[in-house]
Amino acid sequence: MASGERSRRRLPFWIELPILVVIALVVALVVRQFAVQTFYIPSPSMENTLRVNDQILVNKIIYHLRPPHRGEVIVFEPPASWRESLADKDFVKRLIGLPGDHVVCCNATGQVTINGYALTEPYLYPGNHPSDRRFDVRVPAGRLFVMGDHRSLSGDSRIHLDENSGTIPEGSVVGPAFAIYWPVNHWSGLPVPETFEHIPPPSR
Repeated sequence: MASGERSRRRLPFWIELPILVVIALVVALVVRQFAVQTFYIPSPSMENTLRVNDQILVNKIIYHLRPPHRGEVIVFEPPASWRESLADKDFVKRLIGLPGDHVVCCNATGQVTINGYALTEPYLYPGNHPSDRRFDVRVPAGRLFVMGDHRSLSGDSRIHLDENSGTIPEGSVVGPAFAIYWPVNHWSGLPVPETFEHIPPPSR
């Protein structure tokens, strides 16, 4: 029989299994470090979009490929002045204003406006107003304006207007959340609300 191939001998299962486990752990660590990370929600500041103890998936790659989009739910490292304790390592809010945007509250009907366009915000916590605080902010270059969906319980850009107009550095953003994966009965995607698709570019 003319055959130059040698049959491969399989490793015993008791050796192969630990190798596979190590490979799986390495892959999981690489994915967590560079691609997707999980976060849990400790506060009601994003209700009812996100509820306390929800767990979300965050895309850590996408902002290396494109800029942030208004309306996305983002996870970021808060400025030191925003933290109430050392345990406050990551915040989650909705991205409202991009660099150059003119963000104002409120217009004659009580709505937040971006570059003159009035937002329709069905994601707000029931009974909340778009904002109980008035503001008029031109978002500085390299920074973002963020707000929670439960406006009456959210320590967001509106609360810190005396520091960089309440904005956060773009570089502090971990990434956008794209899904709630736990608990199972609250599983859902986190798409950008339609109202953000109609905002005009900032005036120069």
